[in-house]
Amino acid sequence: MATTDTNLKEAFAGESQANRKYLAFAKKAEQEGFANVARLFRTAAEAETIHALGHLNSMDAVKSTVENLKAAVAGETYEYKEMYPPMLAQAQAENHKAKRMFGYALEAEAVHAELYRLALEAVSKGKDLAEAKFYLCPVCGHIEMGNPPEVCPICGVKGEKYVQV
Repeated sequence: MATTDTNLKEAFAGESQANRKYLAFAKKAEQEGFANVARLFRTAAEAETIHALGHLNSMDAVKSTVENLKAAVAGETYEYKEMYPPMLAQAQAENHKAKRMFGYALEAEAVHAELYRLALEAVSKGKDLAEAKFYLCPVCGHIEMGNPPEVCPICGVKGEKYVQV
């Protein structure tokens, strides 16, 4: 029999996935010229975020920044060390198009783990990160602090394509 904690984890996962899916649907609707449908998808995505965050808070999963950073380091490390390597190998063996994004994600998650580790080091000393500028590669998810690179070290996209967050 399911428990409320089990239900919360399932609901959080479902709402989180719906958010991302609806944002992808919004991009597609926009590309096809359906601006209002895109707005509906984006609005629904935000509603799913409200639900997901409510479930996450009910699980008491949002803790101090130090604890949150430790969880982030652990999660990103798991992804690049354990989760993505077999997924990438399987996609490569099948010559599936997913091999591209699995490879990008594997490398980007390692960078994310390191950035979270640096943030954890700072926050553990009672300090914020010194750098306030963060740039995101829109192709692979690489994150760069300070200034974007000339070329993304993961996917090769030009640095001018990076988005400041």
